[in-house]
Amino acid sequence: MFCIKCGVELTDGQSICPVCGTRVYHPDVPIKQAPPTYPKKDFESEEFNRKGILFVVTIISLLVAILAVMFDVSLNDHMIWSGYVAGGLGVFYFCVILPLWFKQTTPAIFVPVSFASIILFLLYINLHTDGNWFLSFAFPVVGTLGLIMTAVTTVFHYVRRGRLYTVGGGLIALGGWTLLIEFFIHLTFELPRHIIWSPFPCATLAIFGIMLIIIAIVGPLKDSLKRVFYVGKVK
Repeated sequence: MFCIKCGVELTDGQSICPVCGTRVYHPDVPIKQAPPTYPKKDFESEEFNRKGILFVVTIISLLVAILAVMFDVSLNDHMIWSGYVAGGLGVFYFCVILPLWFKQTTPAIFVPVSFASIILFLLYINLHTDGNWFLSFAFPVVGTLGLIMTAVTTVFHYVRRGRLYTVGGGLIALGGWTLLIEFFIHLTFELPRHIIWSPFPCATLAIFGIMLIIIAIVGPLKDSLKRVFYVGKVK
């Protein structure tokens, strides 16, 4: 028996070439395979560390908000700027930190909660500044975006097939949302009611969305793009 790489003669019991180190496979010689080894990982310790970090971040956020309110009230006898600090920390916590407490995040729950915190913060700003833009602008614009993002992320998370349709439909919906922004800007701030800028992002997003849907419909085109970009498995 000879090594297939360097040609040196081997004995029947050798499984590795002593010269070049090439593994030898012989049909008459059984190969003893060592049992697979798995890296040891302390899942409980990792979970404990993650929750410990989140607990520390939660305490720090609460302390910063409380201290901001205390300093603001002590200096001005009432809240002037501390509400913005506390509200901003609350939005950050609900959007970023709160989902990390759970092993499996559910978009149908956490995305609406995130947008609800943003809406409440905008409502506070509107009331604190005696504005009249919340119901006619902030609420419909942010609420509509929240509905779009909740629908897209939920379908994308739970439905394994047809994700190009989901993303394409989401882009088209976002294009329509840009038209909605300009409409409520004119409605709220009493500007001249004519379309100026919103058709451009609307058309761009719609074109990309339609392209994704076309790619999803045309099977050969989708397979060729997978081969080019090495995305997924081509059957």
